[in-house]
Amino acid sequence: MSQPLVKVENLKKHFPIKGGLLGKNVGEVKAVDGVSFFIKKGETLGLVGESGCGKSTTGRMLLRLLEPSEGKIYFEGRDITTLSQGEMRKMRREMQMVFQDPFASLNPRHTVEKILEEPLIVHGTADKKERKRRVKELLEIVGLSSYHAKRYPHQFSGGQRQRIGIARALAVNPKLIIADEPVSALDVSIQSQVLNLLQDLQKEFDLTYLFIAHDLGVVRHISDRVGVMYLGHIVELADSEMLYRNPLHPYTQALLSAVPIPDVDYKKERVLLQGDVPSPSNPPKGCPFHTRCPNAMEVCSTAKPVMQEIETGHYAACHLYQ
Repeated sequence: MSQPLVKVENLKKHFPIKGGLLGKNVGEVKAVDGVSFFIKKGETLGLVGESGCGKSTTGRMLLRLLEPSEGKIYFEGRDITTLSQGEMRKMRREMQMVFQDPFASLNPRHTVEKILEEPLIVHGTADKKERKRRVKELLEIVGLSSYHAKRYPHQFSGGQRQRIGIARALAVNPKLIIADEPVSALDVSIQSQVLNLLQDLQKEFDLTYLFIAHDLGVVRHISDRVGVMYLGHIVELADSEMLYRNPLHPYTQALLSAVPIPDVDYKKERVLLQGDVPSPSNPPKGCPFHTRCPNAMEVCSTAKPVMQEIETGHYAACHLYQ
C-alpha cells in the first residue's frame, strides 16, 4: 500500500478538571483516549458516534487547533506534532476545516469577499488583483454568484453560508479537508445538495476528507470507510458497505438498528442500550462499552479489548472475537 496522506497513532486528549480554592487539578476528562487510523489520498473516512464521544476533538487535533496530550499525527509521512506554531501555520495550507455551524464560523462584520480573501492574505499566495479573481472563482465553484461577494453572512440562508465556509476552506488549495458535522445544522432538503457539492469538489480537486457526523445515513452516502467512536475510542473500522452490511461491534449494531428503513413490510429488531454513556472523566475499566453492552462477559469489565482485523479490512475492538 502507498503511504497514506494522514496517519494517526495512539492519539489522546485529556482536559484537566480544576477544583478547590487554589484551582488544582482534581482529575481529567479523557475526551480522546488512544485513537489510531489512517486516511488514504483521495478517500473519505467517516467518523461517527454519539455526541461527546470525541469525534470533533479528534478532527481539531489533526489541525492542531487543539494540542494532543499524547500520540503522533503524520501528514504525508511528516510528524506534525513536533512542528512549531510558525511551521504549523504554513502546514495549514495543506489542511483546512469546514465547521458545523456556518453562522458562528463566519465573521458577521466582514463581507464574503473579505472572508474568502483572508486565507489568501494570511498565506501570502496572491496579490490584490489575483485575490479578487480567486474570490469570484471560489463563489462560482460552490454554486454562488460573484455578486454575492459584497454581501454579509446574515444575508444568506444556512445552506448558502455553509457553501461560503466550503469556499473558504478551498481558497488555498488544500489536500485534506476536515468536515466537522458540515450538514447537521441544515434542513434535510439542503443537506443532500451540500453533500453532493462536497463529492463533486472531491473529484474535481482530488481532495481527501475526514467527515465527522452522527447521522449514519449521511456518512454512508459520502464515506469510503467508516470509523465508529465510543467514549474516546474507535471501536470499529471498515469499508462503508461492509460496516453497514455486517456490523461486528455491539455498539455499531445498536446504532444501525436505530436507523429507520422506508419499507412497511421490513421488520428489524431494535437493539436498545441500557443506561447512559459513562462520563469521560471517570470511564469504566476494561471495555469502555461493557456497562451498556447486551453481550457483556466477565472479561469485558477487567480487560480492554484490542483493535484487531476480524475480516479483511474490517477491524473491531471486542472480546466476542478474541
